[in-house]
Amino acid sequence: MKTFKIGGIHPQDNKLSKSVRIENIPIPEQVIIPLDQHIGAPSTPIVAVGDKVKVGQLIGKASGFMSANTHSSVSGTISKIDTYIDSFGYKKPAVYINVEGDEWLEGIDTSNQLVPNYALSSKEIIQKITDAGIVGLGGACFPTHIKLCPPPNCKIDTLIINAVECEPYLTHNHQLMIEKGEEIIVGISILMKALEVDKAIIGIENNKADAIEYLEKITRLHENIEVLPLKTKYPQGGEKQLIQACTNREVKSGAIPASVGVVVQNVATVFAVYEAVQLNKPLIDVFVTITGPELLHPGNFKIRIGTSLSDALKMAGGTPENTGKIIGGGPMMGRAFLTTDIPATKRSSGLLLLPEKQAKRLEPSTCIRCGKCVYACPMGLEPFLLGRLSELKIWDKLEESHVTDCIECGSCMFTCPSHRPILDYVRMGKSEVMSIIKSRVTK
Repeated sequence: MKTFKIGGIHPQDNKLSKSVRIENIPIPEQVIIPLDQHIGAPSTPIVAVGDKVKVGQLIGKASGFMSANTHSSVSGTISKIDTYIDSFGYKKPAVYINVEGDEWLEGIDTSNQLVPNYALSSKEIIQKITDAGIVGLGGACFPTHIKLCPPPNCKIDTLIINAVECEPYLTHNHQLMIEKGEEIIVGISILMKALEVDKAIIGIENNKADAIEYLEKITRLHENIEVLPLKTKYPQGGEKQLIQACTNREVKSGAIPASVGVVVQNVATVFAVYEAVQLNKPLIDVFVTITGPELLHPGNFKIRIGTSLSDALKMAGGTPENTGKIIGGGPMMGRAFLTTDIPATKRSSGLLLLPEKQAKRLEPSTCIRCGKCVYACPMGLEPFLLGRLSELKIWDKLEESHVTDCIECGSCMFTCPSHRPILDYVRMGKSEVMSIIKSRVTK
């Protein structure tokens, strides 16, 4: 069975919320909608305190090339335009809205009926996606409309749908495919039209047998859409790993997927595209797995952007008393949150609550040069070396060792018998090196 060639690991699945139907989180009394829910410049607010807004209304306009629109997820009154404290303690710009009813903007289809047909041109599709503020929902939050406009020297021939969901614990993409498979296939067709390509591959790991069977059934009349089962191996969801697994093409160091004729879109992004193009619905809600070994009701939830994650957590049974760590995302690439009193954003994908015993790191010891981190690295790097160079702040050697190629998957730390905080050091060093490169380019 197909997979990527270098490295990779097999962490325990822990899919506690598998097959749990997606549940809507109730609309709160107030939302805080961040203006920086994407890579690039924050959107610029176009509303004022006291303004009345409806669900789906534009409240923040993209500012610059690398940016995305922001919309209201509720109806009500703008109470404040200020900053909020994010999950890491930083101040970020946001719009505060007091909720009053649930009145949607005219023109948005709320019927929940499948809309299979469309007659838009590639340019019109991309414009609707731009207007709707769609970003990549696999975690990076790269504005989708930019991905759909690759450099002129890159000829795209294949669209790959990332339906892997290889992170332990996370299950919302799996469940989304079961519940909204037909809409996702329409969304894939729309993206193929936008990119003007004749081939799409849905890459999905073989531990999702029911989703594979269902998608194969509904794609029988779509000759150009292939459902490709892949070997279950982490981090199969990395763009470069998925491209290699699906097409046997290799994206070189520093290059983008478009350089090998491929564009990759997350399956949740595809559903958001369907809603934007077919229903005129902007990106105002996200699908999130809330889970953990001690949680009473782990599940998959649909959350309006701006809703406090602490409110959403109550739907899963609340925070267990023995919780030692709360992680945003999955256990491998997610990051520990200081608090859950923060709004759900386009970046939200998972909320993982680990008990004290599992949350506690083991005491690190001296590197024994076993090489396990090297064998596990899916990018063919030397994590032990990158970690040490970062620890010693030898930035020039760190750049020469291709630290910017690291996808921060955590495979190195997972395999380390000495419990070294390799990823922590590599993340720090990668951030510093990228800042150095940026300052060098802008001089």
